[in-house]
Amino acid sequence: MSETGLTSDDFTQAAEPFQLFAQWLEEAGKSEPNDPNAVALATVDADGLPNVRMVLLKGFDDRGFVFYTNFESAKGREILGAMKAAMCFHWKSLRRQVRVRGPVEVVSDEEADAYYASRPRGSRIGAWASKQSRPLESRFALERAVAEYTARYAVGSIPRPSYWSGFRILPQSIEFWHDRPFRLHDRVMFSRAANGGWEKTRLYP
Repeated sequence: MSETGLTSDDFTQAAEPFQLFAQWLEEAGKSEPNDPNAVALATVDADGLPNVRMVLLKGFDDRGFVFYTNFESAKGREILGAMKAAMCFHWKSLRRQVRVRGPVEVVSDEEADAYYASRPRGSRIGAWASKQSRPLESRFALERAVAEYTARYAVGSIPRPSYWSGFRILPQSIEFWHDRPFRLHDRVMFSRAANGGWEKTRLYP
């Protein structure tokens, strides 16, 4: 029994999505072989062509789901162009998935600074050295950039690059899916109501 009072088998009785998501993420942390916070992030480019890639969820609360990236990368430019995104968590060990869709906002500088400072020093150097998603002439060029920034920031703190920050998906909908025999799965959709609360709908599998 979790803090929500729900077991894994009666999640369809949940009244709101975030406590349920927290429960599922915690359970995934015990069963997934690595990165239970890995999530497929979907965006669209200027032509409306979809793009999807795996990122790591770095925080969530009742406002939404947060991840960080280089804003000059493909996903950064696509999100800044549309300010909308979707994500899908899939925990194969639990036979569960969670889908999230909604508009996107940029996290505050304070949030971005705090998370950036928590990263390993090598990852902070990497944020400076990598021109994410752009052509790379050789592995040596990347290693040379890492060496240059390592020397530049050999002493003291490493500032956060101005082009590196976080996005928060503000969910308009959150769908929970649990595998059942004969593909008669359980699906529950939470949709944001006009008053800011949540409306819940059970869906056919």
